[in-house]
Amino acid sequence: MDRAQKQENVEALKSVFASAGAVVVTHYLGLTVAEVTDLRGRLRHEGAQLKVVKNTLARKALDGSVGEAGEALFKGPVAIAFAPDPVSAAKVATQYAKDNEKFSVIGGLMGDQVLDKGAVTSLASLPSLDQLRARIAGLLQAPATKVAVVLQAPAGQLARVLNAYATKDAA
Repeated sequence: MDRAQKQENVEALKSVFASAGAVVVTHYLGLTVAEVTDLRGRLRHEGAQLKVVKNTLARKALDGSVGEAGEALFKGPVAIAFAPDPVSAAKVATQYAKDNEKFSVIGGLMGDQVLDKGAVTSLASLPSLDQLRARIAGLLQAPATKVAVVLQAPAGQLARVLNAYATKDAA
């Protein structure tokens, strides 16, 4: 890899660190190609990506913005999982780590904050952005539904009273 390619990779990693909601740092030593492909497919399904990174280039891309604790994450065979949504990459990575002992989550980055393994696990337990949107839409719809039911109730009661008088007169 020549100097120009390294600079391109550093710039690409800088954009990943800047644009991702959260970056999950993982170790993947011992995974087969099929297992990595399966993990990439799961991440892609959730709108996330997995990228194997060179540690020195990742440290240069971070440029000291997260301090020594963040740079300490990049040791050994490291891959990063990232997505615009902070929860989806963490959710898939932690679930895959539970299913496969060769894959492990070692920490993460969220903006300029360094997350340990426990924080990434907590992040994974949060609902995704789509789930939150659905909850908000449900909360916004509920009052409108209740208002419609309340407005229809008097008309329904009036119709039942008129029906009762009509059946009384007919009898």
